[in-house]
Amino acid sequence: MSNVQSSSQETYDPDGTDRQPACDAETLPYGVHEDTYRPAYEDLRGRPDPAPTPAGRGGSRRAVRRRRVADRPTSLRRLLPQALVVAFLAGGTSAFVAEDKAIELTVDGRPRTLHTFADDVSELLADEGVAFGSHDVVAPAPGTALSSGDEVAVHYGRPVALTLDGHRRRVWTTARTVDGALQQLGVRAEGAYVSTSRSQRIGRTGLELDVRTERTVTIMADGRTRTIRTNAATVGEAVEQAGVTLRGEDTTSVAWSSFPRDGQTVTVLRVTGSKEVREEPIPFQVRRSEDPSLFRGTEVVERAGHAGTRRVTYALRTVNGVRQRPRLLRTEVVREPQDRIVKVGTKPVPTSVRGAEGLNWSGLAACESGGRPNAVDPSGTYGGLYQFDTHTWQRLGGQGRPQDAPAAEQTLRAKKLYVQRGASPWPHCGARLRG
Repeated sequence: MSNVQSSSQETYDPDGTDRQPACDAETLPYGVHEDTYRPAYEDLRGRPDPAPTPAGRGGSRRAVRRRRVADRPTSLRRLLPQALVVAFLAGGTSAFVAEDKAIELTVDGRPRTLHTFADDVSELLADEGVAFGSHDVVAPAPGTALSSGDEVAVHYGRPVALTLDGHRRRVWTTARTVDGALQQLGVRAEGAYVSTSRSQRIGRTGLELDVRTERTVTIMADGRTRTIRTNAATVGEAVEQAGVTLRGEDTTSVAWSSFPRDGQTVTVLRVTGSKEVREEPIPFQVRRSEDPSLFRGTEVVERAGHAGTRRVTYALRTVNGVRQRPRLLRTEVVREPQDRIVKVGTKPVPTSVRGAEGLNWSGLAACESGGRPNAVDPSGTYGGLYQFDTHTWQRLGGQGRPQDAPAAEQTLRAKKLYVQRGASPWPHCGARLRG
């Protein structure tokens, strides 16, 4: 083989290494070539330079290999930061996956599954923009720690204007239907009257609800007792449900329009009524006036009084056969009363009459009237101590009737009469004046 190499057979080595024509490449004996592998972590910079390589194509290839081995630590140093970044990202991804939680959140009956990094219920609801108030229910409670797979529910409160058995109050419920609200509020719904459908949904603004539970009421009428179960709104309605009819003035022991309570007993009162008209007297008044022409102690009736009359109407009632006390309905005056007018004397009474003193006037009075100033004979003609007739009495200056005058005045008039006529006015008793 010729040792002269033709330049026409040489090729360009892009790596900058001389290459030989393929037909002239030296074949290294098996087991004789040098192992150029070095571990990546081995630093060759501190090692001595390698021995010079032999000339020729084989030496050239070995030199290239050595240069590549010498360049490997520098390449690894460039890759190490990239490897650390990859490892950090791999660890961060694991932490990211570990903090992510799958939660089922139900808000007012609408469930949805979501992923969150929230640590507790309060943070979750804040992240999701779910607000809640004092009448709302959150389960589990706000602040409770979360784990993946947990369920969180928010139940909004709804105001209900509830009238239960006649009592009105405002309550809150998280139930979304009337039936659910009744159960939540503990209202016994069996047999109850409910003002709206029990399946009616309750909006966030609430609703008005009238509920009358079933009660036991006893109706007593016509000697019979009837006990019923009812959700009636009034006593009257319960009485009608018991099959009892009221007529005329019939009524009940409890107000007809009142609310029937559980265990209440209602008595039906059978009433019959009538009216009675009575005429009653109206007493007259007495008016007194002073009269200086009359002796003191003398009273003269100037005008007799007359009683008036009024017409009074009463209502008469019989309740279950028992007569009740009459009840006054109205009063009207038929005739006005007339006052009695009396004159009262103020004139001093004389103590003596000339020609009539020293006589037994008390003996005469005892004989004529028994000594009674107001005595009147059976015929009504004569009166007083000395039994004057009215004409003689008035002729002597007396007023009215003699029996109405005081005893002193009667004695004075009797003395005057004696001066005029002696004892003749007293034919039977006149002798007593001197004895």
